[in-house]
Amino acid sequence: MGRVSRAQAQDNRRRIVETASRLFREQGTQVSVADLMKAAGLTHGGFYKQFASKEALIDEATAYAFDDLTQRHTAALERDGAQRALIDAYLSVEHRDNPADGCPVAALAGDMAREPGIPEAHRVYAEGVGDFAGRLATDYEVGLVRLCTMLGALLLARATKDSPVSEEILAAARAALATEP
Repeated sequence: MGRVSRAQAQDNRRRIVETASRLFREQGTQVSVADLMKAAGLTHGGFYKQFASKEALIDEATAYAFDDLTQRHTAALERDGAQRALIDAYLSVEHRDNPADGCPVAALAGDMAREPGIPEAHRVYAEGVGDFAGRLATDYEVGLVRLCTMLGALLLARATKDSPVSEEILAAARAALATEP
C-alpha cells in the first residue's frame, strides 16, 4: 500500500480529532486508541503517524471540543441575542441525551479531575470554563454561578435520565436561572 498524500494525512488527522472529541465527551478519555481508530474508520497503526501519544490527542480533541462550543455559542448569541437561549439549550432534554455533541465542560470534568498528566488539556479546559462563564453574563462571577448551576443540573439530569426527576431537575434549574438578574 502506498503512502498517503499530505492532504489525505490532514484529513485523517481531522477525522481522528473529531471522532476523539465526540467519543471522549460521550465515554470519557479512557476510550482505547484501537476503539477510537475503528470509530474513525482508520487503522490502529495510523494513529502513531499522526500523534506522539494519546495525551497529545486528548490535548487536541479537548481544544477542538471547546472551539466547537465557542462557535455554537457565538452563533446562538448572534441568532437569539441573549444568554437565556444558551441556558435553555444547555438545560434541554436534547443536550442531556447527546453528550457526544454536547458541552465539554460537563463531559470532560471527571476526566480532567482524574488525569493530572495532561497539562495542555487542563489549560484548555480551564480557559474554556472561563470563556463559557463569560458568555453567560456580563458579570463574570454571575456567569460562574450560572455555569455551576447548569453543569450540576445537567450532570444530575444525565445520572437520573430514566426517571421523571431528570426532567424536573432541568426545569427547576431553568426556572431558577430565569429569575436571576
